[in-house]
Amino acid sequence: MVRSRGEKDDLEKLGNNNNYYHHINNNHNHNHMKDASCRIMRVVLCLVIFVTGIVIGLISSSHIDVNWYYNNNRQNGVVKEKSIFVDDSIVVRNCTTVATATSIVKCETVDCLSLENLVKPREINHGLNDKELFWRASMVPRIAEYPFKRVNKVAFMFLTRGPLPFLPLWERFFAGHQEFFSIYVHTLPGFTLNVSPYSVFFGRQIPSQKVSWGDISLADAEKRLLANALLDFSNERFVLISESCIPVYNFQTVYKYITESVHSFVESYDDPSRYGRGRYSRRMGPDIKLRQWRKGSQWFEITRSWAIEIISDYKYYDLFRKYCHPSCYPDEHYIPTYLQIFHPLLNSNRTVTWVDWSLGGPHPASFGRENITEGFIQNIRNNGTECWYNFQRTPICYLFARKFDPSALEPLLNISSKVMGF
Repeated sequence: MVRSRGEKDDLEKLGNNNNYYHHINNNHNHNHMKDASCRIMRVVLCLVIFVTGIVIGLISSSHIDVNWYYNNNRQNGVVKEKSIFVDDSIVVRNCTTVATATSIVKCETVDCLSLENLVKPREINHGLNDKELFWRASMVPRIAEYPFKRVNKVAFMFLTRGPLPFLPLWERFFAGHQEFFSIYVHTLPGFTLNVSPYSVFFGRQIPSQKVSWGDISLADAEKRLLANALLDFSNERFVLISESCIPVYNFQTVYKYITESVHSFVESYDDPSRYGRGRYSRRMGPDIKLRQWRKGSQWFEITRSWAIEIISDYKYYDLFRKYCHPSCYPDEHYIPTYLQIFHPLLNSNRTVTWVDWSLGGPHPASFGRENITEGFIQNIRNNGTECWYNFQRTPICYLFARKFDPSALEPLLNISSKVMGF
């Protein structure tokens, strides 16, 4: 088709207009996309701010709840220590409150791998089973010198079924000597020792298991007490005490007597009767021979090196576990026999805990309120006999005494300062 010059000019203008409108549309679409992107970014930003606000609110409310918990519970008693592990670090935060109306939560950061916490663990209520505990307690440094100031301490290990009826007397005995002793209490599982947070017995219960009289579980409890006490590197001597025991000398005398002795105090003797050799089983041979079989009191005092050996022993312990059953009593034979085999010359072969067997029978005599006089306690302290101490004769043979009834507490407190010196 032939077009006139005017028509061609009109078509060119129309084409130019179409290009113009196409350019306008492209710009409009581009601006629309930018607006949409901005709106999406604003929505995302709002969501971030909203979620952040919720998180901050939850944290703030939980902080208020924790403070309310402590403030509320401090009116009723003591909030026990709690350990909070932060991420993968070896730092815990211990928080305690004191049972007073003005107390506040006190927190401190503790490095679990610090020398202080390694030498003396702050928490004895651990989650180790016996196998793990004995393994940990058996570790011995190869370097003889200590990288800290070490004061030899005596570990007092209380083996009890429940309460400690003479706790006020023991608290008076320990008063003012905290640097020189440690306390460990083994009770029946589930029992809680109810003492003041200011008592030296507060927080000193170790994880325990059921114990039966005359059973290998008694030896297990002894080893459990020893192992827990060994975790404190300052404990050098270890004394086993029952809930019916009392001290008959003051702390200074007891500490000096024990720590300066070159021997341990484990009663160990050969009893040819059916109550001694008669309890021996030939199935224990050849590791334990009849001539090595010994009997003695359960209540002992031993050195750190011996304590490590006893908790590390499985060979001889296993023989007692298999073959020493009533009327063979492991608590009367295991440690006396073990020490006779390996360390006979380092043992005094006597106990430092007095007891009266004059009435006969399976249990010693018990003493109550009516028995407690100044003369009675003096007779225990100096009963006219002598014993060997560091290769010399001495009239001081007994530092503790048993078996006392709870009714004896009041008269003992009345005469303790005059007769026992505390």
